[in-house]
Formats: sequence, C-alpha cells, structure tokens
Amino acid sequence: MSEETVSPKGKEYLAGWVSWRLKRYWFYGIVTVIALVIPWITIDGNHLFLLSFDKLKLHLMFIQFDMQELYLMPFLLMILFIGIFGITVLGGRVFCGWMCPQTIFRVVYRDLIETTILGLRKRIKNKQQEPDYSKVENKIKRLVAILIWTGLAFIAAADLMWYFVPPEDFLAYIQNPMEHTVLVGAIVGIVLFLVYDVIFLQENFCVYVCPYSRIQSVLYDDDTVMAVYNPNRGGEIYNDQKEKMFTKQKDLLAVNTNAECTTCESCVTVCPTHIDIRKGLQLECINCLECVDACTEVMGKLGKPSLVEWSSEKETLYMKGKTHYLRPKIIGYMVILVIVSVILVMMGSKKEYMLLNINKENRLYSIHQLDEGKVRVDNAYTFLLQNTLNEDHDYYFDIVAPQGMEGKIKIGNPTEPFQVKPGVVKKKVVVLYTDETLVTDDRKDTVIPITIKAYATDAKDKVAVIRQSTFTFPRADLLK
Repeated sequence: MSEETVSPKGKEYLAGWVSWRLKRYWFYGIVTVIALVIPWITIDGNHLFLLSFDKLKLHLMFIQFDMQELYLMPFLLMILFIGIFGITVLGGRVFCGWMCPQTIFRVVYRDLIETTILGLRKRIKNKQQEPDYSKVENKIKRLVAILIWTGLAFIAAADLMWYFVPPEDFLAYIQNPMEHTVLVGAIVGIVLFLVYDVIFLQENFCVYVCPYSRIQSVLYDDDTVMAVYNPNRGGEIYNDQKEKMFTKQKDLLAVNTNAECTTCESCVTVCPTHIDIRKGLQLECINCLECVDACTEVMGKLGKPSLVEWSSEKETLYMKGKTHYLRPKIIGYMVILVIVSVILVMMGSKKEYMLLNINKENRLYSIHQLDEGKVRVDNAYTFLLQNTLNEDHDYYFDIVAPQGMEGKIKIGNPTEPFQVKPGVVKKKVVVLYTDETLVTDDRKDTVIPITIKAYATDAKDKVAVIRQSTFTFPRADLLK
C-alpha cells in the first residue's frame, strides 16, 4: 500500500507509532553494553560477578567467596530459573525474543550485517526469502559477512570467558597462548559454534535444539501475554486441523464478510522462525513481535488496529475480559523469588574472610611431669587455615573455656602470630595445654567444650571466625 493510498484516519493512527523492532534494537544495545561492562566493574579487586575457574573463587556483589563457600550457587541458579519461568508465565517467550543471545546474534548478523551494511538481503521485513548465493557478487558479500561475524564472535567469546577468567588475567594469558591452551581452545570452540549456529543453523536452534520452547507450553495459561492473532476480527484462516483455507482476501470475504484480514501475509514474511501467527499458538514463536509490527503497519494505513496483538488469548481470542497480570501464579513466583533472594543475602552477609577447619589428633592427650609435682596436659590439633582475602595477614587464636576455667587452658604452640598469603592453605599444629587441675574424676576422662576464635591480628574486627572444639582432660589417677 503506497503512501498516497493511506487514509487520513490511517495517518492519524500511525502518527507517533514506534515499532517493537526498533524498541528491541535499543534493548539489545543496552543488554550488550551491560554484558560487556559488568566483567570490568571491580571494587577493591572484587568483581560484580565472577566464577573464576582459574583461581577457584566466586565473586558476587563485590564480595569474594572461596570454592568451599559455593553453597550460594544453588540460590543463584534458583533465582535464574524461577525468574525465567515467572517471565514465561507472564510474557510468554519474551526472554527468547528480547534477551536471548541466540536471537540477538541472529539480528546482528541478519539485520545489521547482511541487510543494512552489505545489502545482501533487500529488506529487513522479508525474512523468508534467502539471498541468491549463485551470484558472484552475493558470494563475495556472504564471505565478507562471515568474516565480520567471526570477528564479532571472538568478542562475544572473550566476553563470555571474562565471567570465568577476570579480564585483567585474560589479557595477560592471551599474550602467551601456548601456556594457556585450555583458554585458547575454549575461545576457538565458542567462536566456531557461534559461526555455525548464527550463519548456518540459524533459527533452527530455537525450533529444534532449545528445550525452552518445550517447557513454555507447560507454563502458559490464558492470561500469558504473547503475539496473538485475533480471528474474531480477522477471520479464521486455518481450520481445526491447522490446514490453510484462504490465500486471497476475496475468498475469505466470501465466507466471512466481516473478516478484516487482507491476506497480505506481511506477518508471515517477517517472521524469523518461519511460522504463520494466524495458525495460533506455536512452539516456534519467540515473541519477537515482528508480526505485530507488520500487521500494525498494514492495518494502521487503513485506520484500523492491528489484527496481531501483544496480548493474551483470554482477552484477544476468547474475549473473556481484560488480562490479569497480577494473578496468583505470578504472585507465587514473586514470593518465591523474594524468599530465595532474602536467603541469598542473609547467607552472603555471613561471609567469612578466612576459612578454618580444626581436627583433633588421634591421641587424646599427653601428660608431662613438671617440677614441684605438677603435671601438664597437652591436647594437639591440626588447624587448616586459608586466607580468602587479596592481601597478606598475620593470624593467631584465642581460647574461650567454660565458666570457671577461663585462662586455665593456654596456647603452647604456636607462640607467635604467623603469616598466611592470599589463597594459600596453611597447615598448623596447635598445642593447647593446662598445668592446673581442671576436674577431678577418678572414673573417666573429661571432655571439656571450648571455643576457638581465630583472627587476623592486623584486622581483628573484620577477619575473625569462631569454631567449637573440645579439650580432653585425663582421669585423676593418671595424674598421680
């Protein structure tokens, strides 16, 4: 339909209209910038998010956790999956159309490189017709497109690796590729996959490979918002067996004089997954809303609203009232997300800046005769201590005994604070002793509960942990 044939009402209807496609482009740009910037954001050497396989660390919200503290990962995964499931119940496969890297990469290659830059495709709105690669000119353009995308794939692969190898280390490692073959191999493997996926596999990944499309059908309900064709206005194009009945408007009008669909099939030619939205809900739909834009433009020129809407089946198809966005199922997902997030914050706030494991040696105690008839009772322990911070610290211990025994159980070894470097597990044999009579029991040894507080002497308020252990005192007859 040419500009001259657009009715005044149609011009008024389309005035100020901004397509979903342009909104998606802007959103893609924001998501891309965020993904590229996050790995570079650090506070005191700690990243916003980093799962370092190289140094066996987890950085979360600028707090560094050791691998022994990975109890936080299940909560992160729960937030991720519950969030995606909740988004699906609310907005269908909106994640696929608006946030999925697969979709973003395909748009960059098809719409930006092939269409806008190289002109290999004539129109962004026609995604069904593949370029004629038999022409020499198109072969050259396609080779250039592959080379451009390969370069971008290296950037995407590097960006992905920055979430597992911090950028500052990545740049140093990549200068010595022969010493870091695993890193180089991972990058090359990711690039090869992205080239094959984006250029050759294309949207078949969404249709046949991605399991998310199979999950979505279980999560949908009548209030789920998605791209929906309105057969009540447009007319039924397919029968109950999903067989196409009409290809021309005159045939459709002969059966249904009120049908508004022009059978222009703009919504079909623009679809990246090659489906006809007029057939109804289909697993292949990624909620990119390209069909909504196409129908809005065609029907808008006629001064009518789009026959394909971003709405729910309840509102558009069944006409049972307005879409309920804040319904029990959505509230349930929100409550679960809040609970999991609160637990994550609470557990993360209990972060210990040192790790300490105390093992008592097999020998319960040793008895040493002292001058003046006194005896000394020793208990030996193996302390495994790890400094999880980025700087050296000196460590020592305090012993807290039960009431009435304060100060009677002392540290015999080590006698002075000792230094532990970052990331190093220090093994220390610690001897606790007493030269006083703690209990007098002729029948059995006495196990005395004690509290051991380990701390960094130069950061005692921040770096300190408390562990519970025992001190074994021998029966009285062994002391005589």
